[in-house]
Amino acid sequence: MNAAPADQIRLLDVQALDLRLSQLAHKRRSLPEHAEIEALNADLAQLRDLLVAARTEESDTAREQTKAEQDVDQVRQRAARDQQRLDSGAVTSPKDLENLQHEITSLAKRQSDLEDVVLEVMERRESAQERAGELTGRVESVEGKVADATSRRDAAQREIDDEAATVTKEREVTAAAVPADLLALYEKLRVQQGGVGAARLYQRRCEGCRQELAITELNEVRAAAPDTVVRCENCRRILVRTPESGL
Repeated sequence: MNAAPADQIRLLDVQALDLRLSQLAHKRRSLPEHAEIEALNADLAQLRDLLVAARTEESDTAREQTKAEQDVDQVRQRAARDQQRLDSGAVTSPKDLENLQHEITSLAKRQSDLEDVVLEVMERRESAQERAGELTGRVESVEGKVADATSRRDAAQREIDDEAATVTKEREVTAAAVPADLLALYEKLRVQQGGVGAARLYQRRCEGCRQELAITELNEVRAAAPDTVVRCENCRRILVRTPESGL
């Protein structure tokens, strides 16, 4: 393949722009905010699970407290009725009186036990409420951190995208001036060679594979016409000659 030396050198400009685009893409993928947001979201998910559990416990204990208080009221009302019967004198049989007094005593014990249950449930409910309140604050704090990190990430991405758009336009203009067959070969090699399809020959060294040319290969490059597109024997990339090639 033949191409004017100026077109071959222009290919190095295309390569430099492609490398810059690759660097920008890597920078975009590697923004520290990505890892920060991922870690924060993991913490947030865990905190939200704990908050759901705390709110569920709060709701459960609220129902449990209501039920326990209703049980206390029922026992209290029954004890009040029995006491009213006892005080009214309507019960005259000694045995019935004894049974009634025994029931009143039992109901008092039952009421005391149920009131203890109410207090225990209230304590658990208050603990769940405090836990839910604490977790709500922590969730809101981490949500704020996620929002801040997301804002910083988005700003960084916009800056990178703006530069990438500028480089892409410059690349389009530069590539349009390169002969189609030379550009096609470059694109093919760039895919095969990890993003570098053309490299400068500098001081007898290929800047693509960083290998110094053997004397026989160097002689072949020296003997090649200026418009001959030469390739590196080591990496097979297009080897572009410049005044600094050391030929």
